[in-house]
Amino acid sequence: MNLSDSWTPGQQPIERRSAAEAVFLSLRSAIEAKEIPLGAKLGSEANLASDYGVSRSVIREALRSCATLGLTRTETGRGTFVISHRPTRELKLGTFSSDDLHEARPHIEIPAASLAATRRTAEDLERLRGLLDQMEQEDDQAAWVELDAAFHAAIALASDNSVFTKIVSDIREAMSRQSETVNLVAGRTGPSNDEHRAIVQAIADQDPDAAAQAMNGHLSAVHRAITTIVRSSK
Repeated sequence: MNLSDSWTPGQQPIERRSAAEAVFLSLRSAIEAKEIPLGAKLGSEANLASDYGVSRSVIREALRSCATLGLTRTETGRGTFVISHRPTRELKLGTFSSDDLHEARPHIEIPAASLAATRRTAEDLERLRGLLDQMEQEDDQAAWVELDAAFHAAIALASDNSVFTKIVSDIREAMSRQSETVNLVAGRTGPSNDEHRAIVQAIADQDPDAAAQAMNGHLSAVHRAITTIVRSSK
């Protein structure tokens, strides 16, 4: 392949069911199989969308996950280039990494959940339950990710601790990027909904120990999924 050319899949369109996951897996497989040389440029969003028979938003989601795994890099005005044939040891989440989040989140979100159980108001509980209901009914992954970020921010808000609220706000984008890739690759939406419901139930019951335990379980499950993702091709 001439490195100045743009790589395109050259295959039949992907079925629309789980489209972003199917596109991501196709791109990842081609990259890891070294069908696409290092430095090669992928097709434009419009061309890839046409080739796969999906929307550009689906392509963007798949490309973000490729970048999160360290397989590609998107340069404004130039396009997306392959920079590695293997995922990095940790997910790249903009300013932060998955390791950064794994080390920090337990010290923020576990105590925040515990405090929320003792300090939550009726309004806090209504907000959390509303977000849960929306997540369980949502079948659009991008929308679910936004609700997930809002859910974790709502727990920090219910803790009535402005430091926790600010920190969760500051890392919200990285958490969203991580959530997007984990859900796309590891199918974590359903399990996350169950884990979220356990957290809210403990907060509703005003049981700080149970809330802390439920949040710890959720964060541990996310970390296990990330570990599986980055090791799956090694």
